[in-house]
Amino acid sequence: MLTTVAAHVDGETAAATSRPTRGPVVNKWIVGARPKTLPAAVVPVAVGTAVAAGADSGVIWWRALAALVVSLALQVATNYVNDYADGERGTDDDRVGPARLVGGGMASARDVKIAAAASFGVAGVAGGALALTVGPELFVVGAISMLAGWAYTGGPKPYGYLGLGELFVFVFFGVVATVGSAYVHTESVDGLALLASVPVGLLAVALLVINNLRDIPGDTESGKNTLAVRLGDARTRTMFVVMFVIVGVTIAATAISRPPALLGLLGLAAAVGPISIVRGGAKGMDLIPVLGGTGRVQMITGLLFAIGLTLGTL
Repeated sequence: MLTTVAAHVDGETAAATSRPTRGPVVNKWIVGARPKTLPAAVVPVAVGTAVAAGADSGVIWWRALAALVVSLALQVATNYVNDYADGERGTDDDRVGPARLVGGGMASARDVKIAAAASFGVAGVAGGALALTVGPELFVVGAISMLAGWAYTGGPKPYGYLGLGELFVFVFFGVVATVGSAYVHTESVDGLALLASVPVGLLAVALLVINNLRDIPGDTESGKNTLAVRLGDARTRTMFVVMFVIVGVTIAATAISRPPALLGLLGLAAAVGPISIVRGGAKGMDLIPVLGGTGRVQMITGLLFAIGLTLGTL
């Protein structure tokens, strides 16, 4: 399920933008995994599992845990791929945001590639256990997810450089991750899971949009044609705001079948601050706090939404 988004989004502080000295090995690899991007892996599993709670089969908890391991491992693997691929191309040589393992001189590209492969391996083991239990179709979904995670910024023609990153995030962190997390319990594609995947995917996309908005000047100079570069500053800011509107509308739509799902709307109150900063024209370093704020919106809204969907089954 579930490669991310958000693959190069983070919300660390501006102090991290300078190139760090070599620190403890464990710390650098944790930083390289980009913990603040992990809500994009947790939320779809929580929401998909909540949808499955209303099915006759109910929730099979070891499968939910395995799905979470797959999602987190693919997120981390994609982050590492992004790190070494951008580092080798020189895209991270002059970052506004936090330094990277390769671009910041903390690790070699070879070592980061090994870390990415190990993370993909963890996803493969957990996903394989699910596929052997649920069905071979999950092998196909897993293979496509891994390929998508690598091709986002890896390979000769990364689609993240072609303005397709947001589509990737929506499909894999929204539709595939949420529907897949329900599927491992119900073994069917549920209409409610499809609808619930829309706000989940858009919340993940919002993180990538704000990251790419911040990086428009550097990405333009390096030839990285993200969607933000293609749309321009003003339209990217409008897109950011509109996505939260759609999130609210689609959460409300799921409440038709499970009214307590409206709890998810409470989380959108946390979006007021990030939206105000974006609409105020903040640029560069001033957008870094918006990344953290958007991540909080994603986690709070996603978990409240999952709780509401679960309550709707009682």
